Amino acid sequence: MSVPNVTAAWPVEIRLAKDRRALHVTFDDGNGFSLSAELLRVTSPSAEVQGHSEAQRKTVGGKRNVTILSVDPVGNYAVRLGFDDMHATGIYSWAFLRDLGLNAERRLQDYLDDLQAKGLDRDRPGVR
Repeated sequence: MSVPNVTAAWPVEIRLAKDRRALHVTFDDGNGFSLSAELLRVTSPSAEVQGHSEAQRKTVGGKRNVTILSVDPVGNYAVRLGFDDMHATGIYSWAFLRDLGLNAERRLQDYLDDLQAKGLDRDRPGVR
């Protein structure tokens, strides 16, 4: 069984939904994903969310209705997303976006499980 090379695909279109609640990304290998603002925010690759180790990773609640305010290029390898909760430190590489798209359902379920385990929810702000 071969493992897909997530770094090989290159985005051919990155488009913010009109309601700013999703980012649509299409790759040159034909894969396309609609990534919710909530999922992008709670999986942000920033140190603020991910920490510097698994033990430092934070689960952020209350982001069900977050929107994306800005999508700014970072070199030719990523975008920086700015959210309406003022989080703007995550740099989303092409490989990260593709991986998130390929695994969105599992990543969302992992997030929901973390929220429940930590007594947080999607509608009330909180961090643990």
